[in-house]
Amino acid sequence: MSIHTQARKVTTQTLQEMKHAGEKITMLTAYDYSLAKLVDRSGVDIILVGDSAANVMAGHDTTVPITLDHMIYHAQCVQKAVDRALIVVDMPFGTYQGNSRTALDSAIRIMKEAAGHAVKLEGGSEVVESIERILTAGIPVMGHLGLTPQSIYKFGTYTVRAKEDEEAQKLITDAKLLEAAGCFAIVLEKIPSGLAKQVSESVEIPTIGIGAGGDCDGQVLVLHDMLGITTDFSPRFLRRYLNLEEQIEGAVKQFCEDVRAKDFPNQDESY
Repeated sequence: MSIHTQARKVTTQTLQEMKHAGEKITMLTAYDYSLAKLVDRSGVDIILVGDSAANVMAGHDTTVPITLDHMIYHAQCVQKAVDRALIVVDMPFGTYQGNSRTALDSAIRIMKEAAGHAVKLEGGSEVVESIERILTAGIPVMGHLGLTPQSIYKFGTYTVRAKEDEEAQKLITDAKLLEAAGCFAIVLEKIPSGLAKQVSESVEIPTIGIGAGGDCDGQVLVLHDMLGITTDFSPRFLRRYLNLEEQIEGAVKQFCEDVRAKDFPNQDESY
């Protein structure tokens, strides 16, 4: 029996055991009670309450505007729905960069108010002090390297990162630094697959890829993207498993037609 099947409750230790056993880790985003319940029931190992809520829930162009209060709200909704998956909550822009005390206070709020299981931070050497400070409180931390969407105004583009040797070497160094600091896993976003393989083999902690090839220890997608609820975002790494945009629009149009035609509600649907 696989470690995934045996785990009644996924922990950071479960993920470590899965890496050592060569079992792939699954991770999807969720931001509300109803969808989080379905995702958890389907057997996903990690649910990320992502700052991508800024895009898919609030309609922002970037993840920068979302606040800590917003993230705590979404995490509270998800926490009520989840029985098995490990809940990781993104720390939003401005809550950990440059001030480790602020980072610790922010992480403590997430854990106390939303009952999250872990937090995720973007960046390498620049945020190690914040990571170490958060870990002193016993809060598990997931790292995030490669394309870091909170830094979009620095990069200026969502293109693949670490294609040049200098940036690739920094990413490898940062991955080892995050592992040494105490991170339990690292998300690798939109980097060359060969580099992701090298990083995954050079650290003992699990790597979770998004646009980083198949050699990472696990994979993550934004739920609304993979279900086809949002369709204006179509990177190469995204596989759409459903086309809910079309199905939902069709259902709503049919409802409108039925009401206007006085077909809904019918006798059986009335008291």
